[in-house]
Amino acid sequence: MPKRIISTALVIAALAMMGTPHQVEAQQGAQGRPPAAVTVVTVEPQTTTLTTTLPGRVAASAMAEVRPQVAGIITHKFFKEGRSVAEGDALYQIDPASYDAALAQADASVAQAQAQLNAALKAAARVDELQARNVASAQAKDDADAARASAEANLQAAQAQRAAAQIEKDRTTIHARLSGEIGLSQTSPGALVTASQAVPLAVIRNIDPVYVNVTQSAADLLDWRRGQATAQLESFDPTVMLTLADGSTFDQTGSLTAAEPNVDEQTGVVVLRMEFANPDKLLLPGMYVQVELPTRTLDNVFLVPQEAVTRDQRGEAIALVVDKDNVVHAKVLNVLTDQGTDWIVDAGLKAGDRVIVAGLQKTAPGATVAPEERVQDDAPDDNVKNASAAD
Repeated sequence: MPKRIISTALVIAALAMMGTPHQVEAQQGAQGRPPAAVTVVTVEPQTTTLTTTLPGRVAASAMAEVRPQVAGIITHKFFKEGRSVAEGDALYQIDPASYDAALAQADASVAQAQAQLNAALKAAARVDELQARNVASAQAKDDADAARASAEANLQAAQAQRAAAQIEKDRTTIHARLSGEIGLSQTSPGALVTASQAVPLAVIRNIDPVYVNVTQSAADLLDWRRGQATAQLESFDPTVMLTLADGSTFDQTGSLTAAEPNVDEQTGVVVLRMEFANPDKLLLPGMYVQVELPTRTLDNVFLVPQEAVTRDQRGEAIALVVDKDNVVHAKVLNVLTDQGTDWIVDAGLKAGDRVIVAGLQKTAPGATVAPEERVQDDAPDDNVKNASAAD
């Protein structure tokens, strides 16, 4: 027999005596290898609130455009841009010279009308005295009364013109009509302004509190309202959380204040309005944010750490569970949605199940392990958003 054939036969025989790699591993396990150490989390059924993440924009709760009501040259600006102003504060001064002259003319007209009225009153009094002595005719009496009434009307008209002149004079000082934060001035001393100009002199915005306008699809809104109707009020959490553009969570909670009673025909969305306190003026109008809006409450669900769940070839969620004999079993889970670093599961687990969260690569279904409960401090940081709704 050739030497090459003999050598090949010897190798095959040797491999047959050694066994397959899996058999070798089993033989080594049977020789006393200790069970693999794994970290587990014991899950219990609980009640949790689902939330949906909605994009939105911050808007001022009140806004006033500062516009002149009379024409003239700006002579002074009293405020500092970007600072707070109170209602009634003087903001701009318009040259009042022409308005002072108009007011003086109105004062003269009032004085003249008053003098005419005084003369008419005296003339009417004389006619009344003469008529009492049967000296004056009835026609003279009527003429005197008509002259007195006309003088009274002229005085009232003059007084009205003076009041209008005073209003115009007062409007040369432009006051804040709203308390809030004033923006950049669009004019400066020396500029001509008019009552009908299109560009405001400045804008005042009240940003404490602020509104956050978000959009939600009409279908999701219907589902949310049904959830509100069926939820127990004492168990439903109405808190609205806000996530800023940098991913951080705003330290103030808000509430839903209004919903636009109209669905946009082109986009199929409804505008919702939230209100948030903003004492530190951190939120500014136009800022992009995300709102965590509660949708419904789920009872008897499990929060399973996301690192404990894998997917098989069919896409089913699988978790390895350790039984009372420390034997590993694979369970198929029904995952509803995510909440922070956990999955919300409503089927596939029972109370007290120990789910493996660390050491998955060292074990498999049917193996015996040495489980150790995870300490809360060892859990991953939960700095992500509180929840997002299922599609």
